[in-house]
Amino acid sequence: MATKSPTSVVTGGAGFLGSHLTDRLLAEGHCVIAVDNLITGNTANIEHLARNERFEFIKHDVSTYILVPHAVDYVFHFASPASPIDYLELPIPTLKVGALGTHNSLGLAKAKGAAFLLASTSECYGDPLVHPQKEDYWGNVNPIGPRGVYDEAKRFAEAMTMAYHRYHGLDTKIVRIFNTYGPRMRLRDGRVVPAFIGQALTDTPLTIFGDGSQTRSFCYVSDLIDGIFRLSQSDFHEPVNIGNPREMTIKQFAEEIIRITGTTATIEHRPLPVDDPKVRQPDITRARKVLGWEPAVSFEEGIKETIEYFRGCLVRGHLGERVASLHEKDHVSSFSR
Repeated sequence: MATKSPTSVVTGGAGFLGSHLTDRLLAEGHCVIAVDNLITGNTANIEHLARNERFEFIKHDVSTYILVPHAVDYVFHFASPASPIDYLELPIPTLKVGALGTHNSLGLAKAKGAAFLLASTSECYGDPLVHPQKEDYWGNVNPIGPRGVYDEAKRFAEAMTMAYHRYHGLDTKIVRIFNTYGPRMRLRDGRVVPAFIGQALTDTPLTIFGDGSQTRSFCYVSDLIDGIFRLSQSDFHEPVNIGNPREMTIKQFAEEIIRITGTTATIEHRPLPVDDPKVRQPDITRARKVLGWEPAVSFEEGIKETIEYFRGCLVRGHLGERVASLHEKDHVSSFSR
């Protein structure tokens, strides 16, 4: 007898990470229902799936009740503005999707008897006083600062996820995602990778906030998605860091982008934003032990792929802004079970 394909719901499925996760799940034989209100997502990220009979797209805000008529095996909650420019412009929707969206997504998983995976963030650690950051570190977060709308939304989402696990016995997982980059990022989403690449490709000065000594650790998107998929198949319920522990300063990163692109652009400095983390590096001991996971894509390889993607976007005049592309519809589907 043929085994039925598992069905996964991916909230935020038209976003950068959600669309890559959707691709991976389809490659693993899943049927996928992507749910996105397109506030920061883009149908261009999933238009290659429009004729895939195991894929369905529903335009919907998960901060309201989620209705899915199909049986569901997995719920991946990835819906949220995730870049500073987005959550500073959209503070209330960010808080709502972290609270109400998580509640509704957990409710869907509970009603369907599905496993649940929350996309959390290294921002739970705030401006950390512990380095590198391990999952048992509780963080140093300013709840009323401008970044608090994102940080606290994700911290609340983690608390609710664990409450559903403990009280309802729901099979839940939590991934804390560190800086990730790759194709399908928006060129002007306010994050350092697309910002520097976009500036370099247009010979515009690369903007460093502060003196550039703050550090980040950059993980290529395919590595991240591999770690997330492995976590979804595990029986581990505590948070797991997924990211690349290779740490570099923002100044070093800017210099690498200048070197690889061959741009004539220079570097200019601007004041450091409020509560900008001074260090960011994951301790991935837990991911190595529990999931047998560690990043495989080198920085040089990943950043060249990303640069070529953005170069193509510029040539086509497509900047990946906050717009739904070619054929935005409330419901696009050829999904069959």
